[in-house]
Amino acid sequence: MKYFNQPWLLFILFFPFLVGCVPMFAIGTAAGTGTYISEDRRTSGMFIEDEGIELKGSRRIHQQFGDNVHINVTSYNRMVLLSGEAPTETIKADIEKLMMGVDNVRKIFNEITIAGNTSLASRSNDALLTSKVKTRFLTERKFQINHVKIVTENEVVYLLGVVTRQEGDSAGQIASSTSGVKKVVKVFEYLN
Repeated sequence: MKYFNQPWLLFILFFPFLVGCVPMFAIGTAAGTGTYISEDRRTSGMFIEDEGIELKGSRRIHQQFGDNVHINVTSYNRMVLLSGEAPTETIKADIEKLMMGVDNVRKIFNEITIAGNTSLASRSNDALLTSKVKTRFLTERKFQINHVKIVTENEVVYLLGVVTRQEGDSAGQIASSTSGVKKVVKVFEYLN
């Protein structure tokens, strides 16, 4: 247990988990999740619909393909981003068709790559990259960070949200200049 006497080691171990909580603390948690939703450009109904789309889609994909694929389903304003890995083009297309069958899906961005499932180390690195981008969004203060949702898969950062062109450009610039990010894909809906 002598390692836990080193404060820097504790910081390194827990930093990725703490950064994920920053947006909630930055906007205040006294009122709970309602505060977070009230700052979102989506209605509370749309926020709940997006959560439902993600849960239903993920469940259907897992039931049909199990551990043969690694797929992230991210919904923002009923626009769905599919990211991750599938072993064949046919399975990639089948997953997209499966998602089109989920109620309330408006559009699908199929960014699934044809490859074997990423390793735990790769996924941990992706979580760290997401935290780094979120931290930079907070420190740059060019837009309200909960207007942009970040998904990282195999060092590619996907940005979703309902934003102005200026906010989208700022988010893309900050993310692309973050150390370790290979590529940025913007999946925004623009207000102007």
